[in-house]
Amino acid sequence: MAKLIGPDFVALQVHDLDASRRFYRDTVGLEVASSSPPNVVVFNTSPIPFAVREPMVELDAVPQLGWGIALWFSCDDPDALYTTLLEAGVSILQEPIDGAFGRQFTFADPDGYAITTHARSDTP
Repeated sequence: MAKLIGPDFVALQVHDLDASRRFYRDTVGLEVASSSPPNVVVFNTSPIPFAVREPMVELDAVPQLGWGIALWFSCDDPDALYTTLLEAGVSILQEPIDGAFGRQFTFADPDGYAITTHARSDTP
């Protein structure tokens, strides 16, 4: 029987592709990949690639994008990223705490998606 193996690509559908590219590149610090499909911005993240893309559905048809989805990113220094995002005026949904996956906090991206970042335990 065929079975799922696990996630190998994550993309968020966004209202404004350029604004999301700038947010994730300039504010959050992700590096844009050297190539992306049309209408998509892929970032150099590992082990799973992350992207933002033009919508394939009517995003304004729902009151909250990503409701019920938990999207977590590992981070080499959650407290430093928290300070950077706070100074940039990014909406912080959960202040930094020591949680099950180490130091963590949650912020909202330009479309209101909740993004949780946590200390990466295997940072080289």
